[in-house]
This record gives sequence, structure tokens and C-alpha cells, in this order.
Amino acid sequence: MQEKILVIQTAFLGDAVLTLPMIQKLKEKYSTYEIDVLCIPQSKELFQHSKSVKDVISYDKRGEQKSFLSFLKLVLLIRKKKYSHIYSPHKSFRSSLIIYLSGVGSTVGFDNASISFIYSILVKYIKEKHEVARNLDLIGFDTSNDNWKILPIVEIDPSLESNTERIIRNITSKKIAAIAPGSVWRTKIYPRESYIEIIKYLIKMNYFVVLVGGKDDELLCSGIEKEFLESVKSFAGKLNIIESVSLLKKCSVLISNDSAPTHLGMIANIPTLTIYCSTIPDFGFAPYNDKSKYVSYDALSCKPCGIHGRNECPIQTFDCGYKLLPQIVFSSLDKMKL
Repeated sequence: MQEKILVIQTAFLGDAVLTLPMIQKLKEKYSTYEIDVLCIPQSKELFQHSKSVKDVISYDKRGEQKSFLSFLKLVLLIRKKKYSHIYSPHKSFRSSLIIYLSGVGSTVGFDNASISFIYSILVKYIKEKHEVARNLDLIGFDTSNDNWKILPIVEIDPSLESNTERIIRNITSKKIAAIAPGSVWRTKIYPRESYIEIIKYLIKMNYFVVLVGGKDDELLCSGIEKEFLESVKSFAGKLNIIESVSLLKKCSVLISNDSAPTHLGMIANIPTLTIYCSTIPDFGFAPYNDKSKYVSYDALSCKPCGIHGRNECPIQTFDCGYKLLPQIVFSSLDKMKL
């Protein structure tokens, strides 16, 4: 019987991207094993384009499959597949309960996971490490030096790459800068007026600017696009994950909030400047490839106000965004020597 491994990562897209290096090294370690991934629908496409992943189980835990009956059906499916190992970067109670009911003997998770006693192997979750390194710790990979800086890889069809190249040629012959101005969390979103100043700066530097993001960012990005008669094009809500990566690969730089596009920039392996408002780089989600940087205004007693950000500033000032002046971003872009 074919040995099979299940990886559970039902967090947001950015977390899913940062799980790929672990899966890639896990496949190297167990080259004859099949590796499946349990994820949410929003990240299914990502894992389907990893050559290290055999099958993807989509679990819509907040939507169509949020009922207890759907949960039981999921557990029965996992039991039926007879996995020999489960690795879970995700630490929620639901993920731990799935593992407990799976009947799998070898289960690996973090020591700060909910009901962590159910795991057969616990790995210390080290806050000071980058998320990629923490995930690699789960599989026993040596992260004692910079060898943890493994880029996530997805397979992109050559025809898609050619189509993206054709679209770009029809728009501009200039260098392209990508900006991702949105986020699931409002306190992670750098002020709109500051992004407009950044775009003006990039246009003066002879860049064409593309705006990227999901459906929820479409209104924000189209509004910014309308501020400019030319040299700005919004693709927000128009591209899937792999198409977005293909577009980013054609860009000279990506400027993003502390959100999923930062991590797509790591797949594209382009210089990425991440802007931190209510969160901080020390949480372990900063860009980590060559030439990438981040900016953050940290002289605030209220920062960080939460690991994920919030829907509104708790003290109604949003100083973490407003005091991070566009000139600070300009200076960082200059230092990146693009």
C-alpha cells in the first residue's frame, strides 16, 4: 500500500504559501510517499500547483461545510485514506480535533496548538523564528542558519506565462511596479492617500504601476486607478492566485501590506517591500528573499495591537499607519536599488 502523508493548513492564503517550503522539503525527505493537503477553498489552487502535493482536500469550514455533519464526513474521509503521518502547522482546536479523530498514529504539531496533548510528537513553537523556519522545524529540518530561506514553488503553465507577457506588452514597455494596497484586516491597510503618493513617486521614476489583490480589494484598487489618467492599471479581483504570481514575475518590485501578496512575491521571487501598520515583522511573516525589505513605525506603545490586525484601531488614531510617512517608503525603495 502506498504510504501517504497529510498536511493540515486551513489558515489564510499567506499562511498557506509559507507552508509550501515545508511540504517541498517533506517530499524530498519522503520521496516515495504521497503528500495530500487539507486546506480552505481560497488556497486550494495554490496547493494544486505544487508538484510536491498529490491531492488537495478542500474544507470550507466557514461556509458550506461549517456544519457538524460536514465535519464528521471530513473525518471519515481522512480515516478512509489511511494516512501514515499527519503534520499540522495549523494550531486551532478544530485542526487538533480532526487529528485526534483521524486514527493516525504518527501526528506532529506545535506545542502551543490547541489540545496539544493529542499529538504523538510536539515541536517547540519558537516565536523569534520566521514562519517558514517554524514550519520546517515540524519536519526536523535544520534551521540553525539561513538555509531555512527556501522559496515556495508553484508550477505555472508556459501558455499562461506567454499570455501574461502579451498582456503586459499591450499595456506598457516600462518597468513595472506592483502595489497590493488591501488586506483582510483594516488595521493592516496603509492609508489610501499614502499609496497614492507612492504611486506618484513611482511614475516619476518612470514605472508603470499595476494594482493587485482579491475580489475584496477591487473597489479600493479601481478607486486608486481612477486617480490617474495613465500609468496605472488595476488587476484586483481579475486574476486567480497563479495568474497573480505570473504577473508579479514580470514586475521589478512589489509594495504590499503585511498580507498575502507579500508571500506571493516570494513565489515570484521579486524584490518586495512590506509595509507594516498595526503588526510587526517580529511576528515572523516578513519577506525573506534577496533585496526585499520592510518598513514599520514602531515608536508607539500601542503597537502591535494584535497578531492578525483588527477591523478598526482600538484607540481610533491609527498612528501606526499615518506616522509611517510615504517619504520613509521612498527611502526604502531607493535603498533597494531596483
